[in-house]
Amino acid sequence: MAQINPVKSKGILVTGVIGEDVHVTGIRILEHALRNSGFHVHSLGIHNSQEDFITAALEKKADAVMISSLCGHAQRLVAELRDKCIKAGLKNILLYIGGQLVIHPEDWEMTEKTFKDLGFDRVYRPFVLPGAVIEDLKKDIASKSSRRDGEIG
Repeated sequence: MAQINPVKSKGILVTGVIGEDVHVTGIRILEHALRNSGFHVHSLGIHNSQEDFITAALEKKADAVMISSLCGHAQRLVAELRDKCIKAGLKNILLYIGGQLVIHPEDWEMTEKTFKDLGFDRVYRPFVLPGAVIEDLKKDIASKSSRRDGEIG
């Protein structure tokens, strides 16, 4: 197993598609862009449960979990994920989600609020460009690191 060089890596990420969804193209494009931007990406592929993401995040000591869902049932598939992360010791893990999160017509602001209320740090529309995600990730990891560095004992 390859060792991760923390000096060269901008962060450790767990990525994948949740639930019964088999749409993998978008997350594969994002994973490629993330690797090219200096992130270490651990890809779970398709058909993953919440527990798969949590287990991988713990094993890899991930900075962030990035979930893709195009089936339109993401709210049901990720309900209580943040709580499960906290119980597993991943209180400060960054949670990102993107894709076709709902199938019914809904204002984006409502969709974004729904998933932020579920504990996601970032919520992305379908067809978001990888550069936008990468910039957010860089900022969020830097912010997380500076908060951690400022903690006492």
